[in-house]
Amino acid sequence: MSLVKIQGNASGTGEFTIAAPNSNTNRTLTLPDNTGTILTSASTFAGTGPAFSAYADTAQTITASTLTKVTLGTEDFDTNSNFASSRFTPTVAGYYQFNAQIYCKSTSSISNVSFAFYKNGSSFTRVFNIAVSSGEPIVNGSCLISLNGSTDYVEIYGVIGGTGTVSFGFNDSTLTSRFSGALVRAA
Repeated sequence: MSLVKIQGNASGTGEFTIAAPNSNTNRTLTLPDNTGTILTSASTFAGTGPAFSAYADTAQTITASTLTKVTLGTEDFDTNSNFASSRFTPTVAGYYQFNAQIYCKSTSSISNVSFAFYKNGSSFTRVFNIAVSSGEPIVNGSCLISLNGSTDYVEIYGVIGGTGTVSFGFNDSTLTSRFSGALVRAA
């Protein structure tokens, strides 16, 4: 493996090292001109930005056919402390990938289920509106949302059409409603 070293400044302090991959394939690295930005800080890039995963730790009884915010009481992780009260409010502007699943139950029957990602209190995208003939469906989906890093927030809402007592169910931490997200690219 070969190394290229470039002095950091006019006084000769600092060192910038580029290490070639251990490969027989030639690679080309093209840097922007002097007006371009290569890196601003590691904290603004995917892989080191905000990420969270949360789930419902109890069943949530809801009114049938009424869109209801899904309550998520337990966090698997929250890398930047941006998830609270079943809401994600990031402090880094960028594009976020969100994933959600809703576990639906009824004491009688379920006819249809749906859920939506909400941005700033309004429906951003409805993921499902499916008919159900039997069982306890789990619906899931994902979307990419641009957030400003200061006032934007995301929540999930669900609706269950059916009879009897309907709920976003809970059996254990794997069979429950879940919501997760992560920074994909800084703005």
